Amino acid sequence: MSKTNRRSAIKTMAMGAGVLGLSPIIALEAEAKPTNLNMKRLKNNIKHSACRWCYQSIPLEEFAKNAAEIGLKGIDLLKPEEWETVEKYGLECSMATDTFANIENGFNEVKNHKHLQESYMPLIEKASKHGIKNVIVFSGNRRGMDDETGFKNCVTGLKPLLEYAQERNVNLVMELLNSKVDHHDYMCDHTEWGVELAKRTEMPNFKLLYDVYHMQIMEGDVIATIRKHHKYINHYHTGGVPGRNEINDSQELFYPAIIKAVIETGFDGYLAQEFIPTYDDQLAALKEGIKICDV
Repeated sequence: MSKTNRRSAIKTMAMGAGVLGLSPIIALEAEAKPTNLNMKRLKNNIKHSACRWCYQSIPLEEFAKNAAEIGLKGIDLLKPEEWETVEKYGLECSMATDTFANIENGFNEVKNHKHLQESYMPLIEKASKHGIKNVIVFSGNRRGMDDETGFKNCVTGLKPLLEYAQERNVNLVMELLNSKVDHHDYMCDHTEWGVELAKRTEMPNFKLLYDVYHMQIMEGDVIATIRKHHKYINHYHTGGVPGRNEINDSQELFYPAIIKAVIETGFDGYLAQEFIPTYDDQLAALKEGIKICDV
């Protein structure tokens, strides 16, 4: 088949796939570009959010205003001094953090417990007063530590905070991160590890943040894992694999099917876009991601 005929055939097949609702294969040829998307018709079967750090070049006030217009309900990973800015636009801080929260130095090391407990208690208190439900926590890096020691240390460090947070209707949410590409040596790098820790805490307000990008890199089998362990998960992040960029057909995950599976579990929390935009118009990239996940 000539090159011209091959391109024509691919285009024809892709158009047919679109009609049938199948995954488009035109990604083999297509260049990822933003499209003019009407955001006023969101299905809102899931609460949309976006991670602030991916849009740092846009002033928070401007980003919050645009996020509300796009149809987002919250913004992820905001510090206390940022909460009131987004609240002005009817948005929530969907996942709270602060400068002391550290991926590498977490609850798996006893030497960190005092500092973390003294730092997290005021954050939990502030979050409660603002009606914020989720505060992020991290396991920390292994540094040669075995799993059993990691579990025991995390439980010891987290338990007083979980009790404190439960009284204030706040969840502590540990993020699942990959240790292969982005966060070398991070301990909570598989869903099963996070689930085992959740069981050992014996606290209903300890939850997991399932980051689809990170867990695709570490273990794959995304939809089956979500169906199996959804009761331990109360927050999701997106990201294209490989590269952590847009979640369109330029990467290997088919997000409509993933989000459909999330919704089918009865999930009522937030889905936050956490891809790094490559488009010149970063908000167009965000709109595209929201539309892809609005199933």
